[in-house]
Amino acid sequence: MNLLNTNDNIRSLQELTHLLSQTVEEARYGQDPLSLYEPIRYIMSLGGKRIRPLLTLLAHQLWQHNPEPALQPALGVELFHNFSLMHDDIMDKAPLRRGQPTVHARWNESTAILSGDVMLVKAYERMMQVPDGLLRPVLEKFSQCAAEVCEGQQLDMEFEDQQGVSEAAYLDMIRRKTAVLLGFSLELGGIVAGADAEACRHLYELGINMGIGFQLMDDLLDVYAEQEKFGKQVGGDIIANKKTYLLINARQRAAGSDAQELNSWLQQQEFDATEKVAAVTAIYDRLGIRALTEAKIDEYFHEAFAALAALPAPEARKAPLRQLMQALSKREK
Repeated sequence: MNLLNTNDNIRSLQELTHLLSQTVEEARYGQDPLSLYEPIRYIMSLGGKRIRPLLTLLAHQLWQHNPEPALQPALGVELFHNFSLMHDDIMDKAPLRRGQPTVHARWNESTAILSGDVMLVKAYERMMQVPDGLLRPVLEKFSQCAAEVCEGQQLDMEFEDQQGVSEAAYLDMIRRKTAVLLGFSLELGGIVAGADAEACRHLYELGINMGIGFQLMDDLLDVYAEQEKFGKQVGGDIIANKKTYLLINARQRAAGSDAQELNSWLQQQEFDATEKVAAVTAIYDRLGIRALTEAKIDEYFHEAFAALAALPAPEARKAPLRQLMQALSKREK
């Protein structure tokens, strides 16, 4: 496969997003029984950022003009991501996803489990639409990624009942639960484009670092976002005592009255949610947790941009990917 050395026919971030949306809208998954396939069409129609399949297209475009060979594998990435969300919503007993009823709330848990299982099958079907010579490496890497995402989800659930979760353990958990899929999404685009192993390694490292930074940004925004921009309740992690980077570091740094007050809020079963969010946020402020988290986010995005710089592709072809990375590193929701 010939790799490009020109800057012709570079599609913008907006053009690739539109192309991806068309691909999702035109996708067909099955018809009978309707109750099995309708939930798939429903969750796939809810939108979202679709960052992961977009990363596949952006990575592919680093070396190839025509996005067509990457479209179905990219759809497979989005199917897998939504499969994991459908099952996560069941485990979390979440009533809403992207502002709409979750699949298990609109139908029932059994249907959501089975429809999610079919989504995973359909994701593999889309991954198989790569050239035959790429089939084995793509499926091996996808299977490894899928297993790690499940490992991360299991660790996240286990952390709910653990008191002494370390920063290192938390970062490993979010690497598996969130970052490996971003890494695979980028690597997939490179593989389909014909990039060499070294370039694909840089793509994977880019995704891992960006993914960890992305999740740490989620942790930060849950506490410090502006409510009207955030789109969900600010302070939800504080209310739920969720083990986040902020809480883990606050517990490690707190001493004296701060430690007593923080532990008191963590132990209370009945409380005023607004009061708890304000009190714990004030403790974070006193301990410098916001600045600590921002520095960690910057550290991971710095590594991601370094991986982008190391890619052997024309700078003009890197521009749309850099634009997305910059937006994610500065997002407010």
